[in-house]
Amino acid sequence: MSTTVLNVGDHMPKFALNDQNGSLRSSEEFRGHKYLAIYFYPKDETPGCSSEACGFRDDYHEFIGHDCEVIGISSDSVKSHQHFIDKYKLPFILLSDPQRQVARLFGVEKNWFGLVPGRVTFIVDKSGIIAGRFEHQLHAKRHVKEALTKLNEIDEG
Repeated sequence: MSTTVLNVGDHMPKFALNDQNGSLRSSEEFRGHKYLAIYFYPKDETPGCSSEACGFRDDYHEFIGHDCEVIGISSDSVKSHQHFIDKYKLPFILLSDPQRQVARLFGVEKNWFGLVPGRVTFIVDKSGIIAGRFEHQLHAKRHVKEALTKLNEIDEG
């Protein structure tokens, strides 16, 4: 199955996944209402992913100030997401993508010889257009800074 990589200017695909509470959440509930910082990450509880999640947590107030919702997506289960949120006091949505269908819709490929799910962050504007795309497998916390920089550019725009 070939994957199309989404880039700046592309439309965000429609999707629906279960969140950390088991509730089905759709991309359409945000379109037209909020900016989105959607970050795909490999696995709950790993050092890089925990650091990245805590970075989004620590700067969450800045994302909210930009009228932006943060959404983390990995192939981990709803139960794993619940534990991850409780452990690190994460104030944002985590979605479970066990078959990596949504990751493939966004063009998030596995890295490191196909062994590790990709780490990619997208900024999506209120109309559903990709406004930013950041990919740094080994520099997880860089995603937070780059996402906020893009949101600042949009606000100044």
